[in-house]
Amino acid sequence: MIARACLSALHVLALGLGLGSVFARGRRLRDVRRSPADARALASLLQADALWGLAALLWILTGLGRVFGRLEKTPDFYLRNGFFWTKMALFALVFALEIRPMLTFGRWRSARKRGAMPEVDVGIDGLIRINDAETALVILIPFVAALMARGAWLF
Repeated sequence: MIARACLSALHVLALGLGLGSVFARGRRLRDVRRSPADARALASLLQADALWGLAALLWILTGLGRVFGRLEKTPDFYLRNGFFWTKMALFALVFALEIRPMLTFGRWRSARKRGAMPEVDVGIDGLIRINDAETALVILIPFVAALMARGAWLF
């Protein structure tokens, strides 16, 4: 029972961390757009992005544990549930949207390590739109998860 509770709590905490960090990343992107030469704004943006990555990793690991760990429900419960597949599709969409920011912020981190200021104003509006879409998807996912957990849409 303790393992189930801990895994569930970590999964929910990953959601909180993820939503908070992707929201913060969006705010920091807007700060960087306003002041592209502000090194502190860029550092805050990259810190929020790192937390977003940590949340995603925690979300994936705890999700796999919940689906395949047989601690709460059998894998069959998840794999035969349409809302599980909807949730996975939404998560995959977040991951696909994240490719561009992940590569961009990786380049920005590399530039900072070399002591250079990255060209942050190039394409930042697109990064903000992507981040806003990811935020909306992260808000939607728990609603789908709640339906899944209650056994809706089993086939």
